[in-house]
Amino acid sequence: MNVIDPIVPTFYLYGEPRRAVEERFVHVEALVDRTRPSEWTIRPHAHAELNHIFHVSSGGGAIVTDAGLLPFSAPCLLLVPAGAVHGFRWDYESSGSVVTLATSYLEDFTRRDTGIDGLFDTIAVIACEGDASTRIADRLKGLAQELGWAAPGHRAAADAGLLALLVTVLRLTGPPATGPATPPSPQAALVARLRLLIDERFRLREPVESFAAALGVRPRRLRDACARIARMSPGAMLDQRAMLEAQRSLLYGNLAIAEVGYALGFADPAYFTRFFTRHAGCSPAAFRRRSAERQAVLSRET
Repeated sequence: MNVIDPIVPTFYLYGEPRRAVEERFVHVEALVDRTRPSEWTIRPHAHAELNHIFHVSSGGGAIVTDAGLLPFSAPCLLLVPAGAVHGFRWDYESSGSVVTLATSYLEDFTRRDTGIDGLFDTIAVIACEGDASTRIADRLKGLAQELGWAAPGHRAAADAGLLALLVTVLRLTGPPATGPATPPSPQAALVARLRLLIDERFRLREPVESFAAALGVRPRRLRDACARIARMSPGAMLDQRAMLEAQRSLLYGNLAIAEVGYALGFADPAYFTRFFTRHAGCSPAAFRRRSAERQAVLSRET
């Protein structure tokens, strides 16, 4: 089977070829640096190991997600986790800043405070009016300054500035968590490993036994763990991931429906259509048509 490039491009920073991410990578830039040259439209894309915090100080727009358009208006924060497909339709001359940091760097901070880890579970819009917006803008200005020069201690100061920013964002997301953090159970850890493996291999359409062997466990143990933690079977998790990719391809790409199926490991286009219809409740062609109509309505509303 030929390897086909993913329908949603994966960049380093937007528009830059993908490359290895440094462990302590962090970058701050003005919003207009990439939005203005792109005429205020950022096409759907993803970053494999980079997370975003946007501070929108004026203007607004909508985030393009797998679920549709998510509108926002200033002042606010936008959180985009690594791997999440996202694009933007910005209001003309919106302003603000964006911080991009490596997942490995983020993990350094989550070891100090496990609450930070939950910030990047999903794409989110967080209101930050008045003093909160001013405080975040000041933290971003200080972080950019420390990253832009080589004064003694600038790296430590950047660490402190980034941690202060993350804590500020965390406190805006809701009430503090209570009680000590609980380490994941062996079953939860096994399901987490399975999810990572599925992301790597779901296009191969392998049986559950192959995943169990790769994880070093018996198929029954894997099924029991998935039933308890994910509330679904390993096969259903595989199908769920394949459906997500199929829907992305139909939403964002121009491949024929048969080609979408081939890219996902389905040798028979008719079988792919039956698979998709069973899970989505409509055919791939109907899904693509309805999605286009819904996006057009949402675009007019925003």
